[in-house]
Amino acid sequence: MKINKIHHVAIICSNYEASKKFYVDILKFSIINETYRAERDSYKLDLKVSDRDTIELFSFTSPPSRPSKPEACGLRHLAFEVDNIEENVDYLISQGVAVETIRVDEITGKKFTFFKDPDDLPLEIYEL
Repeated sequence: MKINKIHHVAIICSNYEASKKFYVDILKFSIINETYRAERDSYKLDLKVSDRDTIELFSFTSPPSRPSKPEACGLRHLAFEVDNIEENVDYLISQGVAVETIRVDEITGKKFTFFKDPDDLPLEIYEL
């Protein structure tokens, strides 16, 4: 088997409008396609993160909560690369997003921090 790259990341949200606003208006991901699926009473929003990366944002009626704390087995978080972490932290705070203190990766020496989306999904920004 040979995998070329990650094709997309799928996120299920509990409040479609709040999550759409967060990912489009605050994180500035552009909309590729938005589809309402009447048979599921569900939206699927395809978002462009970069030239290579996409997120599929799904809404479903009454999705179960995501186990997050203490550390649950499974996907831990989603990380985004940034050029300047301080600028991005300042921007997120100006948008009303709570951001953890910037830390330094003890292995790489690079700066990173975490914040959360409207469903408490941990998101990371990592400076290269």
